[in-house]
Amino acid sequence: MIEPLRFPARAGTGRMIVPRRDDRTDESIPAPLTTLSARPGREMNLLELITLECIKAPLAAADKKGVIEELVDTLDAAGKVADPAALKDSVWSREQARTTGIGHGLAIPHGKSDAVRELAMAIGRPAEPIDFGSIDGKPVRLVVLLASPVDRTNEHIQALARISRMIMNEEFRERIYAASTAEEVYEILQEHEAASSSAR
Repeated sequence: MIEPLRFPARAGTGRMIVPRRDDRTDESIPAPLTTLSARPGREMNLLELITLECIKAPLAAADKKGVIEELVDTLDAAGKVADPAALKDSVWSREQARTTGIGHGLAIPHGKSDAVRELAMAIGRPAEPIDFGSIDGKPVRLVVLLASPVDRTNEHIQALARISRMIMNEEFRERIYAASTAEEVYEILQEHEAASSSAR
């Protein structure tokens, strides 16, 4: 069973925050330390989902909805979306139901839609940290948008787990937050995934 990602509550509550399961999509943000694999016998490699053309650094948008729309447009320009308007609606509806700002400066807006034929990912680094309504109350410094077909729930959850697990690595987190270009972001991802593969 996939355990939900737990975070310290806002100051003064003394409790842990556990993101609730999305009743419409039967999913939650998974625990970062859970070992999952995209295929039997190996862990998902995010380089299979992301290409340089699907990374924007810096983003032009400066608000949550604008960032989501810009990243969907980025996927559309890369030929990964059949209906960008439908995907924007899916991701934004999910975001309005519950924030995907999971803390540590990361947001993972996501949605499942017939607008995509396969799992797709776009990454954006805001020009300045933006308010995403994150559960730790801190602004977001990196946004990873994940889109998948409605019948790919398992891989969708595995990708969420892999992304959240990577961002728990403080060295990786600070390097990617400091990246100023899409090329730098992609290179950091390549190095991290290569190191992860050699360690397994």
